[in-house]
Amino acid sequence: MTNQNTAQIAVLNTLEAEGKALAEEWTKICRADKARFTKSTKADGFDTRLGKLMFALKQESEGRIPSARLKECGINSIDKRRRSEALWFVENEDAARDFIKASKKGFTSLTALQAAMRKSAKADEASEQPEADAESNVGLDEPQVQEQSQPKTAGDIALEAILQAELHNVSIADLEVALQDAINLLKEDNIKAVA
Repeated sequence: MTNQNTAQIAVLNTLEAEGKALAEEWTKICRADKARFTKSTKADGFDTRLGKLMFALKQESEGRIPSARLKECGINSIDKRRRSEALWFVENEDAARDFIKASKKGFTSLTALQAAMRKSAKADEASEQPEADAESNVGLDEPQVQEQSQPKTAGDIALEAILQAELHNVSIADLEVALQDAINLLKEDNIKAVA
């Protein structure tokens, strides 16, 4: 029994040591990512230079840049998401740099920066929205439907259908028949598409 306990303690110590080593390595990776991001977004950094080139190519082609042109410039091998992010960074450089300066933690990629800026913009819109909601809806005949952030369930959709039927003096039985007809029609279309 003592051999078993000793073996369990050794395994636990080994797992703890491995966890600690991984945590230290992760810290180094995060630090390196932040340093790489800072370097690549400087005026002469990779992402800034790539974004400026993409911007010039976009102006040259007046919209979508042809693949042949990307190949001529030698940047066709760079991932298109990276090219797109670099272009976004250059087009929004002032706002992005201000946002980077204002952040407490910093960022490790342009993807993270874009996501944080989008989230901040949505929060700003939400804080401004109560002022817009104060508008008068005198004279409006139909009730306003607010957008939901969560997807609707089948029950929610069914309830809306019933409410609409009642609003337009359609009986529940007629609604049921119409729904069944629509479902059958969709099934027939799917069968024909598969065949």
